[in-house]
Amino acid sequence: MKLKSKILIIAGSDSSGGAGIQADIKTATCLGVYSMTAVTAVTVQNTKGVKSVISIPANEIYNQIIYTTKDIKPDAIKIGMLHSTQVINKVFKSLNKIKVKKIILDPVMIAKGGSKLITDEAIQLMKKKLLKKITLITPNIPEAEILTGIKINSKDDMIFAANKLLKFGVPNVLIKGGHSKSKKVHDIFVNKKEIKLFSSKRLITKNTHGTGCTLSSAITSFFSCGKTLKKSCELGVKYVNSAILTNPKIGKGHGPINHLNSIELKKIFK
Repeated sequence: MKLKSKILIIAGSDSSGGAGIQADIKTATCLGVYSMTAVTAVTVQNTKGVKSVISIPANEIYNQIIYTTKDIKPDAIKIGMLHSTQVINKVFKSLNKIKVKKIILDPVMIAKGGSKLITDEAIQLMKKKLLKKITLITPNIPEAEILTGIKINSKDDMIFAANKLLKFGVPNVLIKGGHSKSKKVHDIFVNKKEIKLFSSKRLITKNTHGTGCTLSSAITSFFSCGKTLKKSCELGVKYVNSAILTNPKIGKGHGPINHLNSIELKKIFK
């Protein structure tokens, strides 16, 4: 497979391999994209939950970003776990310096098992500062509720919350509907010009660890290759749905999805 583009991933590590920077790298690789990384935190976790979170010093996160991109210029950036105000400030400073236009933010706030992964002060700073710098934010319903203060019970609520996020300065919003109780999963893409609904069959499985990380990385990968943002969201949703459907049933808790679902081996290898 020939490499199509390069992305920088700014995110936390997941020792179980299903989410975080591990899921991001797997996703980008399987979609033909080269990935660089800046690790923001190291988590001790497995499919049953998070045991601890070890922060990387904010200056070292900044240095990872600047030193890496001096050598290899990314076509797009995916941002995941930013757990403190210090980290957000340093990431914001680095983005101003490296001047990459395509930036996707997955506002990681709560782990699949319920553990909180970001401080309240960091959430406020994200809203005030970082959202003006990015191209797209991809919150799930609980994250969108935290960011907007709006209780989401329907598609109309999702659109209302997305429009409130637009007022913070971010030009595009994709609210993920996996946490809703509807028979179908509705992911809604919103900007000032249009609203696009992506509807998918709800797949009943406990193995959905890393879906948010994977989706945002898939979108970043497609977007970095020159596809439109809306098309990148559509293809990202399809990739994640296929990864959930073919999940490997690993672990005793919330297992990972199948990032390899995009790879078709040639006959000689089958």
